[in-house]
Amino acid sequence: MFTDSHCHLNDPSLLPRLSEIRDAMAAAQVDRALCICTTMEEFGAVQGLATAHDNFWATVGVHPDNEGVTEPSVQDLLDGAALPRVVAIGETGLDYYGMEDRKGGRSIADLEWQRERFRTHIRAARTARKPLVIHTRSASDDTLAILREEGEDGAGNRAGGVFHCFTETAEVARAALDLGYYISFSGILTFKNAQDLRDVAAFVPLDRMLIETDSPYLAPVPYRGKTNTPAYVPFVAQQIATVRGLSVEAIASATSRNFDDLFLQEGKTP
Repeated sequence: MFTDSHCHLNDPSLLPRLSEIRDAMAAAQVDRALCICTTMEEFGAVQGLATAHDNFWATVGVHPDNEGVTEPSVQDLLDGAALPRVVAIGETGLDYYGMEDRKGGRSIADLEWQRERFRTHIRAARTARKPLVIHTRSASDDTLAILREEGEDGAGNRAGGVFHCFTETAEVARAALDLGYYISFSGILTFKNAQDLRDVAAFVPLDRMLIETDSPYLAPVPYRGKTNTPAYVPFVAQQIATVRGLSVEAIASATSRNFDDLFLQEGKTP
């Protein structure tokens, strides 16, 4: 019924509990999950989860905020994307949040390495004909500009993909949609102070929407502050259902169908 389009099941807080988590998913009618890679060092473990379980898939990529890790080439990403059950490139993108505190006081100009890494992922995705999983935080203008510069303009011969864990404005959502991208909502949508984001969820077309947990992070209400798991993705669906005046079953059906269309359509699944 439900599909978690973005989770980190190889995280040390989740992996030892995998059997328990899978049981909880089944009880919550969460049928499938996409396991997200954030470093090349962890890619083998992430892809291993997907090959070991027929309702998991994997991505290959390096998170924009990770430093001191292997920097992938286009060919590295293509090699990973060619392996079984790997259906997307990422997560990738840009993260300028809290530069003074988190990045040693560096300026946006000092983060050219992030922008080059993002371009590498876009080029790999376009060559592999697999979608991008995009993380953007406090960097939406540059994220959109680089996508356009690399040819992701919504026309043919593009990678496409999803802006995951969306927290930006309706204007950013509209721009991403215009480029042909999907928008994915997480447990943040359930937070008390997230009315602006709920307004975005009311605006995004149902056929361009995904749901996710980003577990182990961002557990939805009523589990906020707890360790998140894919079993909690129905709470995200329920919030969207409330916002849009639809049944939770309708949201589950639409977002699962969108997952199929984006990640599992013929020619994209190995």
